[in-house]
Amino acid sequence: MRRHIDKIENANYERGYVYSFHFHLIWCTKYRRELFVSEELVNEMKQLLIYVAELNEITIEEMEVMEDHVHLLVSFKPRLAPSNAVKALKGGTGRLFLAKHPEIGNDMFWGGHIWSPGYYMSTLGNMSRDTVIQYIQNQYKK
Repeated sequence: MRRHIDKIENANYERGYVYSFHFHLIWCTKYRRELFVSEELVNEMKQLLIYVAELNEITIEEMEVMEDHVHLLVSFKPRLAPSNAVKALKGGTGRLFLAKHPEIGNDMFWGGHIWSPGYYMSTLGNMSRDTVIQYIQNQYKK
């Protein structure tokens, strides 16, 4: 007979482990160039982020694409290292975006990269998940 165990709220249950990781990610375009200046380009990058995230089993909980940077709240299985999640998201979206828009790569960026090499990543240890979601959602309301 199975014993009843209360489930942890907002946790992900997998075979053999339970996890609740939430990471706030921010990264910028190379040279802080304002690339995502039209609704079309913003929506295209959002779709690319969703596509690359799904390929890598990364859950995007919240996102905003600004003119020169991206904010994400993501979660993923513990077998994926945080740095590898960032590499997948930045590398995958950058390659796919430049493949579709080679003129942007030639005019605004060189070296085949639209993203700067650095990024910011934090866990939600010192602030609530709701606080981070509200922060991301209010980016354009400043």
